[in-house]
Amino acid sequence: MTPQEMVERALELSSNDGCVVLVDEGSTANLRFAGNTLTTNGVARSSRLTVISIAGDKAGVVSRSAVRDDQLADVVAAADAAAREAQPAEDARPLVEAGPASPHWADEVVPTDIEVFGRFAPALGEAFAAAEAGGRKLYGFAEHSLTSTFLGTSAGVRLRHDQPTGRLEVNAKSADLKRSAWAGVSTEDFTDVDVSALGSSLAQRLEWAKNRIELPAGRYETLLPPSAVADLMIYMFWSAGARDALDGRTVFSKPGGGTRVGEQLARLPVTLTSDPAAPGIGCAPFVTAHASSRESSVFDNGLPLSRTDWIKDGRLEALLQTRHSAELSGLPVTPAIDNLIMAGPDDAASLDDMIASTRRGLLLTCLWYIREVDPQTLLLTGLTRDGVYLVEHGEVVGEVNNFRFNESPVGLLGRMTEVGEGSRTLPREWSDYFQRAIMPAVRVPDFNMSTVSQAS
Repeated sequence: MTPQEMVERALELSSNDGCVVLVDEGSTANLRFAGNTLTTNGVARSSRLTVISIAGDKAGVVSRSAVRDDQLADVVAAADAAAREAQPAEDARPLVEAGPASPHWADEVVPTDIEVFGRFAPALGEAFAAAEAGGRKLYGFAEHSLTSTFLGTSAGVRLRHDQPTGRLEVNAKSADLKRSAWAGVSTEDFTDVDVSALGSSLAQRLEWAKNRIELPAGRYETLLPPSAVADLMIYMFWSAGARDALDGRTVFSKPGGGTRVGEQLARLPVTLTSDPAAPGIGCAPFVTAHASSRESSVFDNGLPLSRTDWIKDGRLEALLQTRHSAELSGLPVTPAIDNLIMAGPDDAASLDDMIASTRRGLLLTCLWYIREVDPQTLLLTGLTRDGVYLVEHGEVVGEVNNFRFNESPVGLLGRMTEVGEGSRTLPREWSDYFQRAIMPAVRVPDFNMSTVSQAS
């Protein structure tokens, strides 16, 4: 069956009060390289069917990969049985009413393939040659995926979204492998990846690292580049569930009850936004929930999504809401959206300009091994990686040792003294899960490098 036929047939087979069917058709192409040499490449296909059966105020969810035509009835029957045996769902709501079907609902699924790297691969070869001539080694991978999601419900919803996702991660190392620098790129189709500029930036960082400087733990003025800012803001976004805030569990809980929506979190006019129609980082314009959680509800499948300001001019505007949590909080329904955009003043400086205006401070490359320490303050800990540089009088003077940090992204919002211009970026820690982000560099006057790390 085609994905569209599978949706229709599954809806017909369900014998309960309602049904939601999601079919995800995925394809992936990748290149991997090490030591300035392409090592492997390949393509893969995947398919996943999720059937959500509704029996009154109960839901049964069954999800299976690579379902054959002759297995479809068994999957639907299992979902129907699971719904009848389930406990009543507190988030149960009528299924979303049908609007117009997606105009490309009936179109054939066209998978990605290795040709997506047609322009990128020759440029990568040139970068290998330049690195080899400069005594550097490049390691990393390029990956492109295309997922077509089909959503159909017994209420008449017929929606489709085709999501392209690409990322490039490169580690440059000195010939003796003692110096390392990282760069990551998020892209829709690899046509906008400037491999030459990436290689030049990595070469510059390896040159900076030739001068090694040891610094103790402490609080330092620190420039966080867009990738590091993305990792912190994405974790904050994931932690911004309204239900947990209402229950007093998170940094967004108001003492005495309720949420902190309406409070000023940042002194600077910072905005944190998600927008399905954002150019270059567009995402599904409707809810696709394969399972219910405290931040999502299978009953909300098909709910339209639009631009949402989570923080506006430094003020907390919204939290992640299902229809159920919105009724509890009395706030608008604002479901999660699969991209994130942070912006500051219109006349924001570039990262190079921010470096030039730094008297003495640290410049980070990226963060990794981020873990939560305290949900009440959203205190996070983690490590710096692949280059921490000392800036003095507007110039990078060398590389310093790595640190373990202890910081809260919410606390950082209130202490930032400068927000740079935004650019599309790839989070280092969360790139497997979240790749559509536009972030600025930010200046923090007292970033907490709690201990020196021996990581290299």
